[in-house]
Amino acid sequence: MSKQRPSTKPGLRIDSATVQHPVDGRGPTSGESISGGRALVESLMAAGVTNAFCVPGESFMGVLQAMHAEPTIRVVTARHEAGAAFMAVAYGRLTGRPAVCMGTRMVGAANLSIGIHTAYQDSVPLMAILGQSPTEFRHREAFQEVELDSVFAPLTKWAPEIPAPERLGEIAHKAARIAVSGRPGPVALVLREEMSQAAVRRAPVRDIVRPAPGPDPGDVAGALQALRSARRPILLLGGGVTAAGANALAVRFAEAEQVPVVTAWRRPDAFPNDHPLYLGWSGLRSPTNVLARIREADTVMAIGTRLSEFTTYRYAIPTPGSRFIHADLSAEVLGGHLGAHIACQSDARHFLDAMVAASEQHPLDGATLDRRRRLNAEDRADWERQTTPTRGRARSGYVDQQAVTGHLRRMLPEGAITVTDGGNFAGWPARFLRWNEPGTFLGPTSGAMGYAVPAAIGAKLARPDRPVVAFVGDGGFMMTGMELETAVRERTPFVALVYDNQQFGTIKMHQVHDYPSESVGTTLGPVDVAGLARSLGAVGIAVRDDAEFPAAFTEALAAERPAVLHLRVDPEQLYVGDEP
Repeated sequence: MSKQRPSTKPGLRIDSATVQHPVDGRGPTSGESISGGRALVESLMAAGVTNAFCVPGESFMGVLQAMHAEPTIRVVTARHEAGAAFMAVAYGRLTGRPAVCMGTRMVGAANLSIGIHTAYQDSVPLMAILGQSPTEFRHREAFQEVELDSVFAPLTKWAPEIPAPERLGEIAHKAARIAVSGRPGPVALVLREEMSQAAVRRAPVRDIVRPAPGPDPGDVAGALQALRSARRPILLLGGGVTAAGANALAVRFAEAEQVPVVTAWRRPDAFPNDHPLYLGWSGLRSPTNVLARIREADTVMAIGTRLSEFTTYRYAIPTPGSRFIHADLSAEVLGGHLGAHIACQSDARHFLDAMVAASEQHPLDGATLDRRRRLNAEDRADWERQTTPTRGRARSGYVDQQAVTGHLRRMLPEGAITVTDGGNFAGWPARFLRWNEPGTFLGPTSGAMGYAVPAAIGAKLARPDRPVVAFVGDGGFMMTGMELETAVRERTPFVALVYDNQQFGTIKMHQVHDYPSESVGTTLGPVDVAGLARSLGAVGIAVRDDAEFPAAFTEALAAERPAVLHLRVDPEQLYVGDEP
């Protein structure tokens, strides 16, 4: 059993019980007549929503007008609903607060769906507002009509259709609470066209407090005993550690027990990569020694992570012979596919705080510490050998992806946020770059293409003081690259590196491996990416050789608007190292 304990972590309580209205200068009065759209917006404000991303639609115009009257919520108009959703996902991931994305009826909602799915797999709070046809035309296959609550139920934590205008504020408030509680995730509100314009009575809006359960003391004692009795233990840390603000505690615990750390796939910022106990991320495109080390582990302690397909190397780890300890905020993910010897439902911060206290109360004996330090140093040296970039195997006349990553290793500004798209090019940054601060890496565990450019906009809005660098292939760039115009309009500068090999590289890689004599459907045509960027108001620079990259990247960083570097990479450079 887990003990419910209040948390003092900043951000667990979203305070805005009193919503101010700068338009008329008066605070809210319970029972006052307002529009349904305004009631919805007040609940969003109480949930800490500050940004809404959309392609506008007639079915939620009342909400847009209410947001215009409440400048607390910034409305960002995207060029496509998928871009709007990805912006909201990135914003929610970095702030821990839900952002809103909006689309009208089935066509807009369908375009939002890929970002909503990404939020689900990334455990990111998000609120989608889906406009719907008027109630009077329901069940006539009205314009763009589909039962959206049924469509989005599998993609969200909750997807209600609001039954009446007077329920708007109440249901929006409940949806926000669901989005941020337990394992965070997306919710969708289906809104009939007339409801946001109807008159309703204002109701009081209360704070949202996210439950943050603490660990059972017996689980803590058992977990520490199992870790100390192991000869080759390992920690597996996920995004829940960062979401709980427990990264420093993770370092403290790993040091006290001298247990090496692997982070979950696409969660490298959960632990400082330059720390001698860090051994890389688990899963796709990690060096071979990571899997070997996890397989060798006789005890695996996973904290704040679900056991996804790629993190577990397609469910190959933890091995059945290892002792498995799993701590996570969500009871639904505990144990994963294998089941855990100790399954502890707990907020990662509370769990690590308890583990640190238990460890420091009875320190590990010196002989064990010395033995672990020696083995850890050997493991770290092996990982360093496999993750130090040199020039790769690109042919003459092309930009070498490995050489570019070497330049970035030296040139990325301190504290920069990197955003990666889905695609084969992402293997090089994943293998060779370093992340030493939490909240500096964004990458969809859904593998969604088209994520990087709009997510960079969301990241810049969430952290305007940080440089943002996006990595995207030519395939993904052409899906959502038009959001560069949104970035120019919204004044959110970032640098996008577009790796152009005129093909869908990941699928080509699989074809080369599985069907070496055939290549079907993966070839793409040439695009003047730099010229396209310039046409959208951004800086566009073509990079034709590795040696040109440092000057071009320096210029792009200094630009006060979005900048795109068009990297023409070798279509035969498909693998990081020797891996398929």
